[in-house]
Amino acid sequence: MFQAPQDTCFSPRLTLRCPGGRVLDLRRPQVMGILNLTPDSFYQGSRVASEDELLQRAGRMLEAGAAILDLGAYSTRPGAEDIAVEEEKRRLLPAVAALRQAFPQAFISVDTFRAEVAAAAVAAGADILNDVSGGQLDPEMLPTAGRLGVPYILMHMRGTPATMTQLTHYEGDLVLELVRYFRDKLTELRQHGVTDVVLDPGFGFAKTPVQGHELLRRLRELHILGLPILAGLSRKSMVYKPLGLTPEAALAGTVSVNTMAVLNGARLLRVHDVAEAAQTIQLVLNTFPDLFP
Repeated sequence: MFQAPQDTCFSPRLTLRCPGGRVLDLRRPQVMGILNLTPDSFYQGSRVASEDELLQRAGRMLEAGAAILDLGAYSTRPGAEDIAVEEEKRRLLPAVAALRQAFPQAFISVDTFRAEVAAAAVAAGADILNDVSGGQLDPEMLPTAGRLGVPYILMHMRGTPATMTQLTHYEGDLVLELVRYFRDKLTELRQHGVTDVVLDPGFGFAKTPVQGHELLRRLRELHILGLPILAGLSRKSMVYKPLGLTPEAALAGTVSVNTMAVLNGARLLRVHDVAEAAQTIQLVLNTFPDLFP
């Protein structure tokens, strides 16, 4: 098993500098609420069908404790079909603008791997780029992130959403491979001027449920990189498949794995169920007040 040394490759940065001079503080773990603008996301309860529903759901998430609203207009579930750039923008941009107008102090992230979409979304009011591909699916994404000057969520994935389930074999140590991947990508990001970065190990993306549980157990080893970690575990197959359930029945399991993630140092929980995640963080901090000094 890979053992992380005590020193770090990068100085810790637990704040994200967003447009307008606003700063998102991750010294205390925070919640990112999922808002899907797609008709085929794997969890039906996350899909938003209209602007009114979007605003109502976003308002409830913010009231329940969400620090970030994460908007996605391209489904990245296993086997998802490709959609055109213009269709992704058609779904995404009005939603970003509506949220920015309704909730001017909210932090908004956009879940996209396309540079053109990312640039248009930031122009419409988005604060953070959440790229499942780590710049692998669009060579312009990392330069664009640097030009836009916004925080970047760097995720580990192999292949594409349509092919990733066939790419789960790792020759060596899983965590060591992720550390090397992040190290190399961080070098690229620094070269393009991106300094505010969150790491997402990509649970469920080119990883089996068994590998996901190993990664969750060893999450602290990624702290070698000195950057905040996002855990996106909500209602995923590594939660519901071992229990013989469906995503709709996986809330209790999601609370369990989110608790493990926070105990292992995650600074962001990306979830469908904001209130439960916020309560999880609060109870962990009440029990272990020195966990995040």
